[in-house]
Amino acid sequence: MFMPLVDTASTVDASRAFPLGISVPSTGSPVADDPRGAFANVAVYAPGVTTLEIAYEAPGGAWQLTTLPNVTDGVHHGIVEGIPVGSRYGLRASSEEDALPLSMPTRDFDVDGAQPLLLDPYGRAVDQREDFITNVRTNSDFDWGADFSPRTPWRNTIIYEAHVRGQTKLHPDIPEGLQGTYAGMAHPAMIEYLIALGITAVELLPVHFHVDEQHLQNLGMTNYWGYNTAAFFAPHPGYATQAAQDAGAQAVQDEFKGMVKLLHAAGLEVILDVVYNHTAEGGTDGPTLGFRGLGEMQYYRNDGHGKYVDTTGCGNSLDFGQPRVVQLVLDSLRHWVTEFHIDGFRFDLAVTLARNAANEFDPRHPFLVAIAADPVLSATKLIAEPWDIGYGGWQTGRFPAGWADWNDHFRDAVRSFWLPDRAAIDAGGHGGSVARLADAISGSASLFEPSGRSRLASVNFITAHDGFTLADLVSYDRKHNEANGEQNRDGHGDNRSYNHGFEGPTEDEDVLARRAQASRNLMASLMVSLGVPMITAGDEIGRTQQGNNNAYCQDNPITWIDWTSTQESHSMLRTTKRVIRLRKEFLSGQPHDYPARENQSYFHWFDAHGELMSGASWNDPGQRVVQLLLGSDDGNLDGLVVVNGSAQDVKVTLPLLRNDEGTGHRLFELRLTTSELHERRQGVRVASGERDIVRAYSINIYRT
Repeated sequence: MFMPLVDTASTVDASRAFPLGISVPSTGSPVADDPRGAFANVAVYAPGVTTLEIAYEAPGGAWQLTTLPNVTDGVHHGIVEGIPVGSRYGLRASSEEDALPLSMPTRDFDVDGAQPLLLDPYGRAVDQREDFITNVRTNSDFDWGADFSPRTPWRNTIIYEAHVRGQTKLHPDIPEGLQGTYAGMAHPAMIEYLIALGITAVELLPVHFHVDEQHLQNLGMTNYWGYNTAAFFAPHPGYATQAAQDAGAQAVQDEFKGMVKLLHAAGLEVILDVVYNHTAEGGTDGPTLGFRGLGEMQYYRNDGHGKYVDTTGCGNSLDFGQPRVVQLVLDSLRHWVTEFHIDGFRFDLAVTLARNAANEFDPRHPFLVAIAADPVLSATKLIAEPWDIGYGGWQTGRFPAGWADWNDHFRDAVRSFWLPDRAAIDAGGHGGSVARLADAISGSASLFEPSGRSRLASVNFITAHDGFTLADLVSYDRKHNEANGEQNRDGHGDNRSYNHGFEGPTEDEDVLARRAQASRNLMASLMVSLGVPMITAGDEIGRTQQGNNNAYCQDNPITWIDWTSTQESHSMLRTTKRVIRLRKEFLSGQPHDYPARENQSYFHWFDAHGELMSGASWNDPGQRVVQLLLGSDDGNLDGLVVVNGSAQDVKVTLPLLRNDEGTGHRLFELRLTTSELHERRQGVRVASGERDIVRAYSINIYRT
C-alpha cells in the first residue's frame, strides 16, 4: 500500500468535480506539485449511486481501493494517491443499502479476473485482458512537429470510407507486422496508393474502444465494424501493432497519433465514424460495463418508468436531453480534435443525437447548437447519417448549417436508374425517366435548400460499409448473408441491384462486360455529381463480399480488401482515377465558392436533339437520354455530361454554343466514355451543334 505524503483530510477539499475523469490536481492544492505525479484528481458523474470507489494498480504495484469522498451535483470526486501514468483503474459503485463509509482509507483489493469494475466514461485508454477491462491513465505527450490539418474545402473533398484492419490486412507491400493496423494505414505503400487514387480524406470506421455482442461471441464471431462503443475517449487497442499492444496503452495512443500525423503530411484529412447514439451495454439484459452501473436513468433515454426508449435498434439510446450526456459527447469530440488532431466526424444514426424531450428530431437541438457555437468543433467536418429507426427517423436534408448529410436519395436514384431500370428494360418492360437521376447529379438542391444549405451539404454515395459493395451491386439480385449465422434474415432486402442475368460469380464474358460497364456508370455518376462524393474502400478495384450485404461480423477475407491485381480490377481502378481527375480538373477552373452560390453556377439540361428539356421529356419514362451543361459565368471550363440510359446507341446533337469570340461554334473534347470504346475515342473533338455517338447504357463526358 502507498503511504500518504500529506494529510488525507487536507486533500479532500482540494479535489474538484471538474474536469471529469482523471486529471492533475489543481494548482495550489497540497499535492499539485508532487514530483512523482502519483496524485490524481478523480471525478466521475455517477448520479445513480451512493458511494463510488476507485480501484487502481500502479505499474509494478498491487491493486488498491479507495472511496471518492466528495459528491457535487452527482459527480463523485476526490484526490487519489498512488495512481501515476500507466496505472490501470476501474470503478466500483455502491447503493444505499451496501454503501461503505466515506472515511474508509485506501485498502488492498483482490482482483479475480472477472469484470468487477466499471469503466470511467472519461477514461482516455483501455486495457483488456480476456474479459477483464480497465481504464489506463495516460498522458498527452507526443511530438506532433509541424503537423496541421489540410482543411480541404468541402467542394474539393473526396471521401474514402475505410476500415483500419480490412484496408491493409492483405496488402502485399505492407510488412506482415503492420498489416491491419494504424501503422499499416499510414505505411508509405498505402499513402502512395491513396494519393494516386485522388481522394482527399480517409473516413475510418469506428476506432473507439468497442466490445463484441454476446450473441457474436457465442457464434465465435466479432463485431468487425465496431459499432458497439464502450469507451468514447479511448482508441481501440486491437487495431494497433502487437508491439504497441505489448508496450501498453500509451504506445497504442502514440501509434494512432503517428498515423494521423503521416496522413496529414500527405495532405489527407482523417475523419472518424463515431457512435454516440448508444453504447455496448445494449438492453437491460446486456453487460454492465460502465454507464448502467453509474446512472442508467440519466445516461439512457427512458420512458420515466424504468423502460429504455430505443431508437437505435441496439437496446439503448443515450439521452441527449440530459446536459451531462451532451457534455460527455462534446468533451469526447474535442478530445479527438485536440489530442489526436482529427479533422471531422461522421455521426452514426445522428437523428438520435438530436431528439428532444418529446423524442422528436429538432434541428435546433441544444447538442447541435453547442457544436455550432464551439470554436473547436465548428471548424471540423461534421457529417450526419441523417436517420435512425425511431418514429420520424428519416431526416435527410434537415440538419442545420455547418453539417453535411449522407444523401440516401442520391444513392437510391442513381442505383435505380442504372440497375433496376435496366433489369426492367432487359425483361421487356420500361425503366423510369431521367428526372430523379438529374436531380441527384445536380446536387439534390431542393432537398437541402429548406435548411439554408447548398449542394455541398450533400454527401453523395453509391455504396457504404453497410450494404452491397459496388461489384456486388452489379452481380447479385439478392443478399447472401448465410455466413452471418442468422439464416440470411439479417441485412436489407431492398438493394436496388441487378445481377445482369446471372447470380454471383460467372465466366460469361457478356455478363461480365455488362457488369463492368454498369460499375463504370455508377462511379462516373458519383464523380460528375455536385456535392461531396464518398467512395467505399475497394469499390475502385471491384472488391466483393460474395453477396453479403451486412458483413458487420466478418473479420476475414469476406471484408478484407483483396489487392490481387486482375484485368478487371485494373480496369476499374483506371476508370476511377480518370473520373476523379476529371472532377478535379473541372472544379479547378471554377470560382472557389462554386457551386454554393446559385448566381455563379449554371446547369442547363438538353435532350438528345440538343434542345432544352421540356416538362413532358422530364416525365417520359421512354426518354432515357439527357445532357447536362454545367459551369459558371466566372469559370473558364465548361463540362458536358451526356447520359444514355436506353438500350440503343444514340446519335446525340450536342448543345449549340458560340465560342468566346462569338464567331463560331465551340468544340467539345471527349474526355471519357464509360462504354468499351473509351481507348479508341478519347480525345475526339465534336463541334457544338454537331452529333456524336453515345453507346447504350453509357456516359460521355466532354470538356470545352
